[in-house]
Amino acid sequence: MTQPDSSPHPTRRTVLQSALGAIALLASPASLLAAAPPGFEQWREGFRARALARGISAATWQRAMGRVEPDMSVFKEIRNQPEFHEQIWQYINRRVSDWRIINGKIALKANEALFARIERDFGVERGTLLALWGVESAYGDPLVQQNHMRPVFPSLAALAWNEPRRKAYWETELINALRIVDKGWSTPEEMRGSWAGAMGHSQWMPEVWLNVGIDYDGDGKVSPFGRPDDALGSTAKYLVNRGKWHRGEHWGYEARAPGNFSGTRTYAAWQAAGVTRADGAPFPQPNASAQMWTPVPGGPTFLLGPNFYSVKSYNPSMNYALAICHLGDRCLGGPPFIQPFPGSERALTLAEVQEMQTRLTKAGFDTGGTDGRVGNDTMKAIKDFQRKAGILPADGYGGLKVLAKLRQGG
Repeated sequence: MTQPDSSPHPTRRTVLQSALGAIALLASPASLLAAAPPGFEQWREGFRARALARGISAATWQRAMGRVEPDMSVFKEIRNQPEFHEQIWQYINRRVSDWRIINGKIALKANEALFARIERDFGVERGTLLALWGVESAYGDPLVQQNHMRPVFPSLAALAWNEPRRKAYWETELINALRIVDKGWSTPEEMRGSWAGAMGHSQWMPEVWLNVGIDYDGDGKVSPFGRPDDALGSTAKYLVNRGKWHRGEHWGYEARAPGNFSGTRTYAAWQAAGVTRADGAPFPQPNASAQMWTPVPGGPTFLLGPNFYSVKSYNPSMNYALAICHLGDRCLGGPPFIQPFPGSERALTLAEVQEMQTRLTKAGFDTGGTDGRVGNDTMKAIKDFQRKAGILPADGYGGLKVLAKLRQGG
């Protein structure tokens, strides 16, 4: 994790690195009920004075911190971040999953008016925004909050008290979380998130909610939880302000190129050089500009417009941005990539993922559920099964080969 940017508006990079692995981390109720470790009460009293001096009300302090016990399991999470080395096609298959496409279409239909309003106000395409929502919080699924998130205040209290390298950062975020309660935006009970304190539909840290969040539904508060209006409106504003989103332009297109190219050109100039869309359709905005990217030799090639890099401002990973943009297209009815990645296999269907999870669990590898969503619990179960079954590499990717081995009885 890195220190936040020194600019007044924190970037999405800070949020994501602070919340690495958030979706799949489980709370440890026992740790919340244990007696406070030695030294915590003394720290809490000193912190109380600092929080009140920074404008937190005594009532908010008592409500959120008066009886809080530190969630000591956060230190295990810091030490034991799961490592999975994914090839780009595995990375994309896992994020552009059948579950996310199916539920993205449902979420879009349920929030059609909201997405239409955001497109009018900010010009941000509904597919991109929908995909960000789906990857960050599974479209705000309450089961994710219930099963995979933990209370924010015990986590941040533990880090602010006893995380030696960045205590000042965690203490500031704890005060930011208190400020959210003080403003009436949320309650301590509702504020559940990652072990690092990222929370809500967009998995933002408290500082980002305070500095970037907007009251898009007009109810007088900025709500990380509940209705998605504030989170999605805030995310769209972020993409415009920080990502320099271009209204009316698509993020880019899969392309076919007759040779190796570099640089930025208009779509018309690309077409004049012999570059076409992979699906054969015309470029709808020939005067817009894009640059070429081939992530893996022999795999698909893309023309990337400015809005691809707007998404990349949200998380500084080319693979993440490509997964988001592709998921958005798929939720709107677009096809898989036409040119496959070398060595790739198709993504499992929702039913196949559920079958894999069921078979893994029966074989003694707990996936943490059989809902068709692949998080860190399922990936760890897959990795452990691969090791036992002698499948190399044991990379935690649940695909056709793993499912076939499970069907054979392991």
